Amino acid sequence: MTSFDLDAQLAFPGAKNVETITEFCECADRAVADPHFFDPSECNTNHQNEGGWIRFPSGLSTEINENNVVWAKLTASGSFDQALVVFHHWNASSRHRLLARFLSRRGITVVEIALPYHFERSRPDAAHADYMLSPNLGRTIQSVRQAVWDGRKLIRCLKSQGYAEVSVLGMSLGSWVAGLVAAHDTNVAKASLFLTAGSLADMVWTGRATRLIRASLEPEIGLLDLNRAWGPLNLENYSCRLARRELDLQVVLAKRDKVVLPELSERFIGRLNGSGVTPDTLRLNCGHYSLALPPYSLIAGSRLMGFLNGVG
Repeated sequence: MTSFDLDAQLAFPGAKNVETITEFCECADRAVADPHFFDPSECNTNHQNEGGWIRFPSGLSTEINENNVVWAKLTASGSFDQALVVFHHWNASSRHRLLARFLSRRGITVVEIALPYHFERSRPDAAHADYMLSPNLGRTIQSVRQAVWDGRKLIRCLKSQGYAEVSVLGMSLGSWVAGLVAAHDTNVAKASLFLTAGSLADMVWTGRATRLIRASLEPEIGLLDLNRAWGPLNLENYSCRLARRELDLQVVLAKRDKVVLPELSERFIGRLNGSGVTPDTLRLNCGHYSLALPPYSLIAGSRLMGFLNGVG
């Protein structure tokens, strides 16, 4: 596990002299107000599409060479009507082969992108993706921002290939990435967020899976300041963007979730309602990890299929 650090220059280019939490939070405030913070720096994806894989250089460069190449597994449907970009959960060990097969057989091409420091992008000798989400404030923002940039570049690639409609699906930490992509990219037609909430800081502070991160954070920073420091990653700050008329939203929650607490999810839904949007919401009586098991996975998959097909 990486230790607490500001590393503001990783999150905010040019912020070399930031030495205090207050200064870091001021940078974060400016990033939240900056409509271009999540805009990829390069317009040309320069992608390679071969053997069921899409590969292209990330628009954000890190010191880990493997992480600087984006990989996405494509399960084609034979139709260019609709493509779904899938953002997996933190520390995922495999892609969602059954989901991809299920949707592709029903006319939806599935593209499963690797988040930073996962799968083909893993840091050498790292036991898990500790650079993606960690007590290093700047690196966490950099990693999520990189994931958003990569997702948006992939969507541009899919649109250039002729897909009429592109939607996104995010799971757990991937739902924050998918939500940020949907909030900032008008090419996204539908966004389905599984096991999500608004505040990433609150999720890390209260969730069972992130207790070690909190243990490193707590001696150095309080939750109030952490929420401000990670403000650029808080979906509640972009609720108005997510409420745009052209975007359809779906939220799938687990009532007994100990990783993303239900009260955090409900607060996020309340913020969306206040911004004028009522997402298609499914609340299942299961836990965070049991959502991936029958019968809950079947119920969620069926609801997702209906949402993507405009049935609800």
